[in-house]
Amino acid sequence: MNSPAQHHRPRISEGPIALRSRAEARLSEQLSDKKSDVGTQRLLHELEVHRIELEMQNAELQKTRDELEVALEKFTDLYDFAPVGYLSVDESGAILEANLKSASMLNMERSGLVNRSLLNFVAETSRPDFLGLLRKVFTVPKDQEWEALLQKQDGGTLLASFRATSAVSREGRRKWCRVAFGDITDRKRAEEAQRRLEALSDANLELNREIVRRQAVEKALQKSERHQSRSLQKSRHMQGQLRHLSHGILQAQEEERMRISRDLHDEIVQTLVGINVQLAALTREAAGGASGFPQKIARTQRLVEESVEKVHQFARNLRPTLLDDLGLIPALHAFIKGFAKSTGIHAKLRAVAAVERLDTAKRTALFRVAQEVFTNVGRHARASRVEVDIQKLAGCICMKITDDGKSFQVDRVMHGKGGKHLGLLGMKERLEMVGGDFEIESEPGKGTTVMARIPLGAAARGGL
Repeated sequence: MNSPAQHHRPRISEGPIALRSRAEARLSEQLSDKKSDVGTQRLLHELEVHRIELEMQNAELQKTRDELEVALEKFTDLYDFAPVGYLSVDESGAILEANLKSASMLNMERSGLVNRSLLNFVAETSRPDFLGLLRKVFTVPKDQEWEALLQKQDGGTLLASFRATSAVSREGRRKWCRVAFGDITDRKRAEEAQRRLEALSDANLELNREIVRRQAVEKALQKSERHQSRSLQKSRHMQGQLRHLSHGILQAQEEERMRISRDLHDEIVQTLVGINVQLAALTREAAGGASGFPQKIARTQRLVEESVEKVHQFARNLRPTLLDDLGLIPALHAFIKGFAKSTGIHAKLRAVAAVERLDTAKRTALFRVAQEVFTNVGRHARASRVEVDIQKLAGCICMKITDDGKSFQVDRVMHGKGGKHLGLLGMKERLEMVGGDFEIESEPGKGTTVMARIPLGAAARGGL
């Protein structure tokens, strides 16, 4: 007969009916070779069936206990050696249970944690918020998460992240919660390092932009320095020209004084001497009663008239009264008419009435430019025709004087040494003094064109 140990171990999932069937089968095997009466066999059969049932139930309970012990051991291992700390905390903050990880994180024995208040391990700065959130766990039906600074037993600190879930004991009278917390100090340091790295990267980017900006500023300064250097050279060149022009002007003034003095001596003084001689002769003849007295007086009067005309001519050359009394156009007409009469060069003037709306300084500048151009044409151009055209353009009055005479090299004359270019520089200076500009073109076979432009003032533009 086989022993019970050789049979299959009972399974905890089997029901009472199946268990009894197996017990009866095992008993039939044991009593198959025995002979007894029916009543005794039945009684023995029942007793043996119950015994076997008890053995099987005991075996089943033993197996269940072993499995529970294994599961409890696994749960204990998972609980104690979890990578985060686990605590059970009641409403007052007292620690009911703690795993090994939580004791290790706080640097103390697990037995020292139980029944101590969790707030004792929370830093002063984090306690108000910690206590309020812990109370919220028992009033709000959802998990609560927060962060707090914890103090270790050895005086060190760690930054922990908490997650709490409310729970109720089986009796339903005591409230407590499960608290899981982990050390996030390294993570926070890494995040802080990342933030600092990002800030450093932003600062580095800003520094690069500042470097680029300063390089651009440096290039601009270098460009400005070169421009200033060129401007300084140009200024020095213009100062040299100005000194040369000043010297030339002084020389021209002296030559003009000499010419006026010579003209006065050669013409006016001689005429006055002739008048004085005639008057002396008339005085003698009047005393002697000579004949022809009226004719001699008439000759003397003509000499006086010639003297007056020459004085008027000097005055007109110095400052034409028509320019002040009647305006630029009549003054130019009179000047051009006299020029054509004295030189035989055909001259023509076309002008818009708007030019008379310019102020006196601007009209005088245009007249002096025309006067100088005609003087140069009469002396050097060998022209047969000169035309003056004054027009109103966009925002300015433009006077163009064109002749058909011989050409010259403008740059050489304008920037060369000597006194031949003083008239051109004088015209340029006159126009720049009233805000205008000066341009001259001269080509072989096409003659010379002088362009003078003077901007219109606001009032002049409004009235034109």
